[in-house]
Amino acid sequence: MESPGPGEASGLRAQPAPRLYGTAPSEASPEPQEPGGARSVPRCRAYGAVAVLCYINLLNYMHWFIIPGVLLDIQKHFGLNDLEAGLLQTVFISGLLLAAPLFGYLGDRYSRKVTLSVGVILWSSGSLSGSFLPGRDSWLFFLSRGVVGVGVASYSTIAPTIIGDLFVKDQRTRMLSLFYIFIPVGSGLGYVLGSAVTKATGDWHWAFRIMPCLEAVALVLLVLLVPDPPLGGAEEQSEAGGPRTSWCEDVRYLGKNWSFVWSTLGVTAMAFVMGALGFWVPKFLYYTRVLHGLQPSCDSPDSLIFGALTVVTGIVGVLVGAEIARRYKKLTPTAEPLVCAGSMLAAAPCLYLAIILAQRTILAAYVFLTLGEVLLSFNWAIVTDILLSVVMPSRRGTAEALQITVGHILGDAGSPYLIGQVSSVLQAAHGDSSLWLFRSLQYSFFICIFVDVLGGACFLMTALHMERGLPPAPAIEESWEHRG
Repeated sequence: MESPGPGEASGLRAQPAPRLYGTAPSEASPEPQEPGGARSVPRCRAYGAVAVLCYINLLNYMHWFIIPGVLLDIQKHFGLNDLEAGLLQTVFISGLLLAAPLFGYLGDRYSRKVTLSVGVILWSSGSLSGSFLPGRDSWLFFLSRGVVGVGVASYSTIAPTIIGDLFVKDQRTRMLSLFYIFIPVGSGLGYVLGSAVTKATGDWHWAFRIMPCLEAVALVLLVLLVPDPPLGGAEEQSEAGGPRTSWCEDVRYLGKNWSFVWSTLGVTAMAFVMGALGFWVPKFLYYTRVLHGLQPSCDSPDSLIFGALTVVTGIVGVLVGAEIARRYKKLTPTAEPLVCAGSMLAAAPCLYLAIILAQRTILAAYVFLTLGEVLLSFNWAIVTDILLSVVMPSRRGTAEALQITVGHILGDAGSPYLIGQVSSVLQAAHGDSSLWLFRSLQYSFFICIFVDVLGGACFLMTALHMERGLPPAPAIEESWEHRG
């Protein structure tokens, strides 16, 4: 966009049309004066901030999946069965979802950088303290996982909104894609770190003691390099100086925004499936090897293999999904939810074949599991882009918090526990033979396929409501009336 001439910077400049939050972004949306991001933040600093946020997101998601990487060792150390092991992830997610609304409220009203710093300190302290607990104090280990979840809540809620306030349109989509690549990369490295460090040291505790060193570096970079841009700072109609609404008013606004509601339900289904698979697949693959006589010992390589698989499929999935959505958006404004729906519906048969064929050949299980993970990873960046498109800037922190809270309450907070409970019941009914250790998890995974299809339907409903559109948010209407 060319800079205006001296005489064009006056009040004679044409006023752009107001943005209708609750609909997909239109091509008529105004461009920022600086194409790299918010007017008050230099482009180089904006890109540097994204690099730091990506690094912290990597560490963030390594915490999510470092437990599954050493699950067998943790179960042995604390004497946990499958049901209790699944509860570990539930406690972690419960801490996250209880804290997310608070951090969303703070992020919309106070310094986001300070809030993020507190979160990093919390999750680092919780992880480190949990590594020094003896086997008899399993309840304290559960508590430490809850503290880690509380710290993670601040980052998952606020970090995407900072990127949303630094960039717009295609640049925002690309930056969010880069940011969300580090979800599967961090998840995969969590498995890898847990397995590799345990193998190198002979002690799973060291996997939790390395992370605080990396997070100390992250905290310094966050304080020094990440700006705290005004809400809506990258958009023409920034609301930084607009009237402040109460939290209850924000929630009522979001409850009437059906694009947001249906996309949140779709995210919930995705979280359910990814949470259950991420927690239990390494152990399922271990039981598969035992069934085939390939892995008689507890020194299973599957956490390492599945971690590497998660990294590769995540990178490919996020990049391909974002690019398809970006190109398809030129044809229809509902491209993003349609891509999400299509990827989830296509992932269901892939996951079904992976689960069914595992009993015959482990290679087929890996092939179809890879395809399913690639398709599910399409949505990581797209779902946040949907939220930023349909929610007004001053309510995005609250919207992120509510989406995270609902997604985790009904999604991955309970799915590992549910799968573990069903597996334990089936094992109790049929005995602990190698066949039923395998089948108990195999049958439990069918729940994920059903939920996956429901998630695809929710994204189809998101597309329907984005097409219909919603009236402009009241604060936006008021600000444009003052301009006229």
